[in-house]
Amino acid sequence: MIMVMLIFLFAVLGFVFFIWLKADRSYQSSSSVASAYDDWTDDLLLERLWGEHIHLGFYRNHSELGDFRSAKEDFVHELVKWSGLDKLPPGSRVLDVGCGIGGSSRILAKEYGFDVLGISISSSQVRRAKELTRQGVSCSFQVMDAMNLQVPKGSFDAVWSVEAGPHMPDKQLYANELLRVLRPNGLLAVADWNSRDLNLVKLSFIERLVMGQLLRQWAHPQFASIADFRQNLIESPYALGLIQTDDWTSYTLPSWFESIFEGVRRPGAVFGLGPGAFLKGLREIPTILLMHWAFSNGLMQFGVFRLETNNID
Repeated sequence: MIMVMLIFLFAVLGFVFFIWLKADRSYQSSSSVASAYDDWTDDLLLERLWGEHIHLGFYRNHSELGDFRSAKEDFVHELVKWSGLDKLPPGSRVLDVGCGIGGSSRILAKEYGFDVLGISISSSQVRRAKELTRQGVSCSFQVMDAMNLQVPKGSFDAVWSVEAGPHMPDKQLYANELLRVLRPNGLLAVADWNSRDLNLVKLSFIERLVMGQLLRQWAHPQFASIADFRQNLIESPYALGLIQTDDWTSYTLPSWFESIFEGVRRPGAVFGLGPGAFLKGLREIPTILLMHWAFSNGLMQFGVFRLETNNID
């Protein structure tokens, strides 16, 4: 019986790995990104496993492992403090670019008193964000392309964007739009998956294979390095001040394994959605493992970016 079960397990894993290699979710256009996130939202798998936040968590030490959802909330608070958003008065207008299903937007509204507009290219994410936001929480959500923000210049006190940049084919246009809608002396908080500076250290053969899969599997046209995106922000015609950066790879790295372990901790979240959800969850594991390898071996870095300003009105 045990041998039969092992054969069945290896057969399933082999099938999933074959599908993973053959499947193609390469970036084609903003529509392909929207479609990918519509699918991930509509099947409820990520929400059941990870809660209201799709982004990585923040871990200062290994004693914090085991509560992935709390680590995601911690990430929001850490980025608020690091970027200076906690110095803004209640009622400040904040734009959340790439808001997902609104987890960060709701924290910014409920715990800091901000008036938040969350935008996503995915209509399903916007619908779900609205469903999860209680009346009285100062959040609104709209379908909008981050490279063509339909809001006036200088209309926000702060701009927040977490893990949206890799989906942008034109990083300079993305940087321009983030800064265009920011008022003078406003604050910027960006966190992204970045490649190392490939101008300094070229990709090895193995790294090229890994990078190809990371781009192909999750609708990423390209990754910018921390230095490159900082330069995009500096060279924007709407640049407002000194751009500061940091590397939070060590703080976020445990998230990759933790995201897999959530399926073990919450098996009902997966099996409750049926066998199709179980196979979908397995299908993402190879990419998650490659992401961990890439971040732990220096191919990828988790960059954070802020706008230094001394005057907050």
